[in-house]
Amino acid sequence: MGIAISGTGLYTPAQSISNEELVEAFNAYVRKFNDQNKDAIAKGEVEALQESSVEFIEKASGIKARYVVEKEHTLDPDIMCPRFPERSNDELSILAEMGVLAARDAMKAADKTADDIDAVLVACSNLQRAYPAISIEVQDALGIDGFGFDMNVACSSATFGIQAAADMISAGNARSILVVNPEICTGHLNFRDRDSHFIFGDVATAVVLEDEEVVKTRDSFKILGTRLKTSFSNNIRNNFGFLNRTAPETAGDKDKLFVQEGRKVFKEVVPLVSDMIVSHLEDLGKSAHDLKRMWLHQANKNMNDLISRKVLGHDPDKDQAPVILDEYANTSSAGSIIAFHKYKSDMGVGDLGLICSFGAGYSAGTVVVEKIS
Repeated sequence: MGIAISGTGLYTPAQSISNEELVEAFNAYVRKFNDQNKDAIAKGEVEALQESSVEFIEKASGIKARYVVEKEHTLDPDIMCPRFPERSNDELSILAEMGVLAARDAMKAADKTADDIDAVLVACSNLQRAYPAISIEVQDALGIDGFGFDMNVACSSATFGIQAAADMISAGNARSILVVNPEICTGHLNFRDRDSHFIFGDVATAVVLEDEEVVKTRDSFKILGTRLKTSFSNNIRNNFGFLNRTAPETAGDKDKLFVQEGRKVFKEVVPLVSDMIVSHLEDLGKSAHDLKRMWLHQANKNMNDLISRKVLGHDPDKDQAPVILDEYANTSSAGSIIAFHKYKSDMGVGDLGLICSFGAGYSAGTVVVEKIS
């Protein structure tokens, strides 16, 4: 029995922030901070903040804009954080709401109803709460009679979720499974940090997996193989958690949001991922020359270009390794799925592709697929 991805879905928030808007807000904050602390700065007691620029952002990342769930307060120099009103326990949570919209899109693409789905996996970087699971909330909102659970492997959550779902279907534990990736990345981004204030955006994606024998839609892909890898590193970290309240003196420190050592990440992750892709293909009896497309994790264009170059042996063109960073920015686990969703319809039957994730942990995942319909 082979397992196929028979449908993909995407929810894109209505609001977008351009680099120009983001830089304007950030620089207003910087000027205000430097003015308020000018005496301490002059005495060397406080370090002056440096302004950002559109050119810096685009050169460093390839990002030009990002979609966000909440724009107004994110761009307010006195706040610089999205504001989401607390919802009652009787209302659908915001993370579940985004997931449901992406899931419905994927189910429509796969020609599936709630009766056809047996499980929901919500796999993302940041879960809105500890319990009840967001996946069970999504399952309930969709009217699915089955089971659900949440999982977090940071930027690799989607590929890890795909392997988990494929394994459960192969074992006979489910007929069809939804893997949903709602990412409100702006909620854990420090918009007052010059090196990272531009990185993330918000989005939700979803995929439907099922036995290839029952697939009845176009744009379906058989999974030829999956591979996962983790290697502990502190170079990307977020220390927010339920124990923060037990140490109130550090509960508001910068490490309770996203922090990273970008240069170290670049240096260490690129060879890890490129070697992993090549070895996975070899173990499947394939090579990079067999790949028509690589849907890579969308964190940084420079990283993607170098990984593609190492794998393919030449500079990739936009068709071989499509980039959605310019419009969506880094959306953590959803990035490679957005690229797959948007750039798969021109694939022919028999064409080979690769979905790849990498990020905090370190974690990395590869899913080799073949177009079957």
